[in-house]
Amino acid sequence: MAPLAVGLHTLSFPGGRTALFLAPENSGRPLPLLVLLHGATGLQGGADHLALPMAARLGAAVLVPHSAGTSWDIIRGGYGADLEFIDQLLSWTLHRYPIAADAVAIGGFSDGASYALSVGLMNGQLFSDILAFSPGFMRPLRRVGEPRIFICHGNADKVLSVVRSRELADQLADQGYDVLYQEFDDGHIVPAGVAGPALQRVLSLS
Repeated sequence: MAPLAVGLHTLSFPGGRTALFLAPENSGRPLPLLVLLHGATGLQGGADHLALPMAARLGAAVLVPHSAGTSWDIIRGGYGADLEFIDQLLSWTLHRYPIAADAVAIGGFSDGASYALSVGLMNGQLFSDILAFSPGFMRPLRRVGEPRIFICHGNADKVLSVVRSRELADQLADQGYDVLYQEFDDGHIVPAGVAGPALQRVLSLS
């Protein structure tokens, strides 16, 4: 299957499902891939503005799925159509691009961070890294593999308390995961100075 032209595209699938896809140059070399999940009502907190230009510069691919509702299916009661859609997007990408097996990451902001943590922990054989920007919870049905985990949260967040991320980071570290946790002096956003290095790590093979 032919790859797309280099740049940002909107992908449309049956059932009205859509996603953004940043297509890198298809040089034939293995490429990093980031699946980036939005928060409630589609908010990214600035994660997309950081990840997309960085990926374009580094030659990485980025998938930005849109949930079926205002947030992800687990928020609405259980895993279902949204998880299936992410699987479909991954299959679509892997059939068109030579993605590096050890450089597939999942990340997200707010509700998307909670979903990324949950899905990433269930699929650690696929996702080498999880980036959780201001998560509120994790609810994996199982644990597979040992992905690296990055969690950050603003200590002035009035939407989701920073205490939640502290507890998640401590719990995961106690369970043996490689966890990097950072707090910052701000609210419910994704700050470049904190998130940038974490994104650089997953979007670069060097």
